[in-house]
Amino acid sequence: MDKKRIKKKLPELLELEGIIYRSKHPLTVTKEALVNVGDIELPIYCIEMTPFNKNLPTLILSAGVHGLERIGTQVLLSYIDMLLSRLPWDVVIQKQLSEMNLIFLPIVNPGGMYLNTRANPNGVDLMRNAPIEAETKTPFLGGGQRFTSHLPWYCGKRDDDMELENQTLVRVVERYSNQSPFTITLDCHSGFGLNDHLWFPYAYRKRPIAVLDKLYALKLLLDRTYPYNHYRFEPQSLSYVTQGDLWDYVYKRHKNTQDSVMIPLTLEMGSWNWIKKRPIQALSIKGLFNPIVPHRKRRVLRRHLMLFDFLCSASIAYKNWIPKKKNKAQIYQAANQFWY
Repeated sequence: MDKKRIKKKLPELLELEGIIYRSKHPLTVTKEALVNVGDIELPIYCIEMTPFNKNLPTLILSAGVHGLERIGTQVLLSYIDMLLSRLPWDVVIQKQLSEMNLIFLPIVNPGGMYLNTRANPNGVDLMRNAPIEAETKTPFLGGGQRFTSHLPWYCGKRDDDMELENQTLVRVVERYSNQSPFTITLDCHSGFGLNDHLWFPYAYRKRPIAVLDKLYALKLLLDRTYPYNHYRFEPQSLSYVTQGDLWDYVYKRHKNTQDSVMIPLTLEMGSWNWIKKRPIQALSIKGLFNPIVPHRKRRVLRRHLMLFDFLCSASIAYKNWIPKKKNKAQIYQAANQFWY
């Protein structure tokens, strides 16, 4: 790997490898795939904070699906670094990690990040690439298009397999979620709106998801725990409908049962707020999706640590808050009325 070119074009990868190398805590690190960009091979890393235990609940944190949205990866790297700095002395973190599986996929699309493009090196938008067709009309182009990879939001050819990066993410998520009794996934993005959103499927239709009762219970838990939190927790379809949403596909493949529950979430950081405060950012492709001013970037790197810690605690204690069988129908109805 040409470290000079990587340092210039993909410093996040070197930062991740540096965190892994410096860690005194025994991480389980695997190279799940290699993505070719010209003569360079870029790894997709998966990190287990502790060896996977199929009897424990699981939280999977991912980022970098869109190469332009570097802040998502940077937020996860900041969180990993913080955990590793606390582990030697913080008994709370030590106990927390003994009661759950915490998994990181910080750079899902290293080729797109290296090239500074939303899509992967094949020009495919990974969030429009799953084999799912929207049930209603989607935004022109933005909802996904199959005309050409020279335009954004390209879904890929209809009959092709999913891109390598998506196959890798699906394989990794299923490896853990199919064995774990309870799984939350959180995929970090940026670029839509003035607010930070917590989205959940579906994106391909405006009808409710089967685990709506559990999502509503999680939202209420977040609001009770942090009554002044700034997240808009809602279905993605309330904002827009898309073709080929990756997390719709991951969720639909998972057979939710009493013994294996999956709750998929997307953190969409509102980059328009950064542009509003510094309009000149809109003149650069990087500025459209990332905080440029150093103090704002530091603020964003701190801003979501509370959310990650909350999701860790919620995963560990899931039996204490997910709706019981006798209340499921009532909570589902309340959630349906609230969101739909």
